[in-house]
Amino acid sequence: MTGRTAQLAFYVVAGLLLTTTLGCPQSGQEPAAPTGAGAPETAAQTSAASETSQDAAAGEPLTILCGSSFRPPMEKLTAMYQQETGGTTELAFGGSEDLLPSVKTKSAGDVYVTHTPFQQYTEEAGALMRDVGVGFLAPVLVVPKGNPKGIKSVEDLAKPDLQVLITNPEFSTCGEMTFALLEKKGIKDAVLKNVGNAMFKHHSEIGNKMQLGFGDAGIMWNGVANNFLDAVEIVPVPYEYDEEIRVSVMGLSYTEQPDEVKKFLDFAEAHGPEAFKEFGYVK
Repeated sequence: MTGRTAQLAFYVVAGLLLTTTLGCPQSGQEPAAPTGAGAPETAAQTSAASETSQDAAAGEPLTILCGSSFRPPMEKLTAMYQQETGGTTELAFGGSEDLLPSVKTKSAGDVYVTHTPFQQYTEEAGALMRDVGVGFLAPVLVVPKGNPKGIKSVEDLAKPDLQVLITNPEFSTCGEMTFALLEKKGIKDAVLKNVGNAMFKHHSEIGNKMQLGFGDAGIMWNGVANNFLDAVEIVPVPYEYDEEIRVSVMGLSYTEQPDEVKKFLDFAEAHGPEAFKEFGYVK
């Protein structure tokens, strides 16, 4: 068994063992939703995105370690890459924090798709070839279709008799950012009264609750909210958060296919922002 085959076999086995388990999100990753509205968060799963019989010409497929929240735009981007360049890729999905050890030990992957602050961790490990920015993770204000309570701003979340849904800051960067913003605005206590027990580990839980008619408003990641647009709408409000969460496609310095990785990075730089924008990853 070759090194690459062993690596991919690991992801397949790990994916099979973990498909029934939804781990806790770290820094904005999302679990699979039964409605098909979210990608799995911590299960390390492998998807053969673009295998062809032309491997001999292009070398072995590039292994792309991909944070699960970025599955839709990356599936589109790799399909475009295959069609336009003939290059091949294999997507291995998992939580960014679960994929990071393979990057730190330089044991798997040619490309790593993740978000702030994992770019810094990759560079500190001496594993970064090049970093291409493709979009942003940002908290967005969401309401049920039709906005029945007339929510127009984050300040409105402090109005009495609302049910507000947010992510738990113990498990979510978005939750941390939400708490910080509410504190800055002086409305944290009032909003938390409306939250009660409606604080979740996973963003897709907020979308699922709203699909079932629960909740008057919520705050969740932009990309995840775009998976639930059948049930929610995003209220346009100014970006007032102190932190900026950037999404990157990173070439890994230890790849055995540096020329192919550079080719993919050039393609991601040209087409990645458009693909990520389509799925809502804008600030």
